Amino acid sequence: MRGDISSIASGAAILKRNRLLSVYVETRSLTKRYGHFTALDDFSFSVERGEVVGLLGPNGAGKTTLLRLLMGFLRPTAGSASIDGLDCYRQYFEAHRRVSYLPGEARLFRGMRAREVVDFFTAVRGDGSKPRAEKLASERFGLDLSRPVAAMSTGMRQKLALAVTLAVDTPLVILDEPTSNLDPTVRSDVAALVGEAKRAGRTVIFSSHVISEVEQVCDRALILRAGHLVHTQIIADLRRKHRIRAQLTGPLPPLPASLDGTVTMAVGHAGELTIETPGELSGLLGWLATLPLAEVTIEPVGLRALYDQYHAN
Repeated sequence: MRGDISSIASGAAILKRNRLLSVYVETRSLTKRYGHFTALDDFSFSVERGEVVGLLGPNGAGKTTLLRLLMGFLRPTAGSASIDGLDCYRQYFEAHRRVSYLPGEARLFRGMRAREVVDFFTAVRGDGSKPRAEKLASERFGLDLSRPVAAMSTGMRQKLALAVTLAVDTPLVILDEPTSNLDPTVRSDVAALVGEAKRAGRTVIFSSHVISEVEQVCDRALILRAGHLVHTQIIADLRRKHRIRAQLTGPLPPLPASLDGTVTMAVGHAGELTIETPGELSGLLGWLATLPLAEVTIEPVGLRALYDQYHAN
């Protein structure tokens, strides 16, 4: 019996140690209040090493507050946040060595030229790569590095800020609204760069208003509302969900017992049939073929539909 207890305790210790090794970012009941206003409330989540996690929510949802707490710029009212086991506020200097951070409103030195900005930021960080920053800025984003920052558009400055951020070789990358003021082509470039960071084993936290971007680049999405984490969604699971819309042209028979509990079904007042399924369609399609239906459409549920459940106007 003593041996069995010892084995169980040893196994539990191994599982705990493995979890600690796999989790890179973690918050526990993280809360930030400003007087009577609560910007972030009892927020708990974790990010695995090498995972890309997206933050979704409107202005005021708490996304930027969360990121500033992770960066140690704000002192938590309650709870804690850690990066690689380091307390984000008490050990911010050590934690910052592990992070490359792009703020939501990146401010660059207007009196410098673009090349001088690259020189400055890559020199500040010992793990910054000047050749990579220059290549990203000039080749990937098409910037003229001899151009003064003051003569650049907002979008150009955003590209330059992205270049110097992504050129730093850190285990964690935090991007706060990285594609704001960028055209669709450059947004695709940013998504590709996030994919490259993931393949290199880097962990990424990606905050955005653009739902399609989060769905495209992230492994998991966190939906925030009024400072609360209201839903966590694994994107791979979401892609398996489908919505079927059709027009009934006759009576609807009962759902077969084999499908009961696996799909949700609703009929509108004009005979509009909506079915949602969380998994494979093969078992459902055979039954659908026997129904009196017209105008059948099948589509992925998508992150937009899920987001609207929490932020419908």
